[in-house]
Amino acid sequence: METAKSVVDSAPLDDPNDGGGHRDIEAGGAASGRAPATTTPPPRPRGQRLASLDVFRGITVVLMVIVDDVGGLVPAISHSPWDGATLADFVFPFFLFIVGVSLAFAFKRVPNRALATKKAMIRASKLFLLGLILQGGFFHSIHDLTYGVDVREIRLMGVLQRIAIAYLAVALCEIWLRGGASDIGAYALIRRYRHQLFVGLVLTVTYMTFLYGMYVPDWEYVITSPDNTIKHLTVKCAVRGDTGPGCNAVGMIDRRVLRIQHLYMRPVYLRTAQCSINTPRNGPLPPDAPTWCEAPFDPEGVLSSLMAIVTCLIGLQIGHVLVHFKEHGERIVRWSIPSLSLLILGFLLDLFGLHLNKSLYSLSYTCVTTGAAGLLFAGIYLLVDVYAFKKPLFPMEWVGKHALMIFVLVACNIAPILVHGFHWREPQNNLVRHVTMHVLLYHPFMHIPNHEVMLANVLINLLINGAISLDS
Repeated sequence: METAKSVVDSAPLDDPNDGGGHRDIEAGGAASGRAPATTTPPPRPRGQRLASLDVFRGITVVLMVIVDDVGGLVPAISHSPWDGATLADFVFPFFLFIVGVSLAFAFKRVPNRALATKKAMIRASKLFLLGLILQGGFFHSIHDLTYGVDVREIRLMGVLQRIAIAYLAVALCEIWLRGGASDIGAYALIRRYRHQLFVGLVLTVTYMTFLYGMYVPDWEYVITSPDNTIKHLTVKCAVRGDTGPGCNAVGMIDRRVLRIQHLYMRPVYLRTAQCSINTPRNGPLPPDAPTWCEAPFDPEGVLSSLMAIVTCLIGLQIGHVLVHFKEHGERIVRWSIPSLSLLILGFLLDLFGLHLNKSLYSLSYTCVTTGAAGLLFAGIYLLVDVYAFKKPLFPMEWVGKHALMIFVLVACNIAPILVHGFHWREPQNNLVRHVTMHVLLYHPFMHIPNHEVMLANVLINLLINGAISLDS
């Protein structure tokens, strides 16, 4: 767990293979040699973490909890049913971006590439295995207090699995694909890491080629209805370049590579108008619902993971700016210009028909979310590391240092399962249900689906906030 945690939480500000301990980030790498753009504060003590990165991660974790638990109350902030992007759709790219920034420090110096590769593979494998356990179906609903999964139907991909894949791919790029030491100027940073940028370009072109060039034939699947009736459904496609829910190349590749029984069984497009009479919430199928509505679809699939790696690669380049440039002003400028450019490019692509889409991890979605991440990180860095506005943001920093723990407890519903597991005589007699039935019985909150899960997460968040106050 500790090894996996290092992938999601902040990486040390030095090479993990270097036995000499951590160094101050301000001392890392070559500088541009220009006059300071802003007044530079005194150097931080050796071994200190980059506070702004922890704060950014903490904000992202809190945002994740909010959209997961309040999304049922406010569908506008929940994941978009298909095209478009909401607040929830920015959370996962922010995590990937942060992982990329951290890798620039973790592999700042690599005296032994083979050893660094081995460590990266071990870390990624542990994180992937953790994701397989947490999101593969091993833990069931909190209401039946059972666990276990048929390996013939285990979900193979998920959030942590995709982070593990992106981490490993980008770590290998940082270990093996970078130029030698040199002075860093206006374009030298691009020259030094040109091979990494080329990898990002190849991944993007590959993704676009498959998405718009691969032929998707008709396909069939079988589901079992609640009354144990087996239904054989056929989805009519015979198209190329379709980006709708039923006939896109992303889903077809997942069905062939991962197999349909290993995909996510509750896809987000169940909330579209075609599949729900209660859209944008889940609801019964309309009478004329298309046949693909009940088909599994994995938002963390194989093809879309290519663009997730690109997001992490962009974060890595942002981290390189931190490593190689000392002055705050120069760092912020070198983050803001490419981030703003990506944001504008993403909206232009969406305007011309390449729509924002998290489930497909479209090119426009990649540009908009990474551009927003870069600008947000620049703003947090300015606030925390330049103007030392740290005390009010200490709770976010604490959460950022314990991101994986909170993700496991709250986002994966381990905390609600634990709370529901302690009961009096009967499983129904537990703390959450007692509060639900006797305190919130007539509150509108009771009519929201999975309100007990949401309430349990709220209770756990209160405990977490209590831990923050105790630590402070």
